[in-house]
Amino acid sequence: MAVIGALCLASQAKALEPGTLRESLFGPRITAADPHAGQPIARYVSQEGDVFVLDRSQPRPLLKFDDNPEVWVLRSQLAPRGDILYMNDLGAPVLRATRLGGLTLFTDDRPGGTAVAVAGAGQTLRLAPMGPQQLLERLAQASARATRAARRLIPFEADASPGSSALTADAAMIAAEAIIRIAKRSDAKVLLSRIGKVRVVEGRKSQAQISEGVVRITVSPADGIAGRPSSDRIVATVGGR
Repeated sequence: MAVIGALCLASQAKALEPGTLRESLFGPRITAADPHAGQPIARYVSQEGDVFVLDRSQPRPLLKFDDNPEVWVLRSQLAPRGDILYMNDLGAPVLRATRLGGLTLFTDDRPGGTAVAVAGAGQTLRLAPMGPQQLLERLAQASARATRAARRLIPFEADASPGSSALTADAAMIAAEAIIRIAKRSDAKVLLSRIGKVRVVEGRKSQAQISEGVVRITVSPADGIAGRPSSDRIVATVGGR
């Protein structure tokens, strides 16, 4: 009986520990390890069915939706209550992670945010090496996509070194995505009239500029995949915002 009494007291004491008490009231704590979110790379799905991979194994967190070729480079910032905000290169929130492991996704359709859940393991997001011929093919593909969206020829040009070919091709693809997005806007005719061609060059800092009909995309090879502007930034540049 004494042994049983001691065990009961020990169980009661354990139940009063902060973490155990919380779990007994609210269920097991949702941590990054339940079951894959604690891994540097995981796949998530939102309540609306948006599926994406979040790769936190690299210096800058990366996010890619299954239905879009663009890889979003995020910047993390502490938020109230110990949460972490992940923002794009315009400072707009993309994800919010709570200290309990929950994630909220912010999209154009859901600016107020929508909850997401872990869907499984994911694969690392990185740029594959690329040769000169492949770069030329990617530039042609980007031009073709932008041309179809604008319904007139939009040529793509690039000055790239062997070390920047993959990043340059990625920047061209993102520029094409931006033009496709612009073509779907109500003010598309005005904005598309500003675009004569797209030119991708190397520089010390990634940026997007437009002047005399030329959308100039500067890539910074030293920054890796983070060394090019997002489609959001390109759209804002062409739109004057």
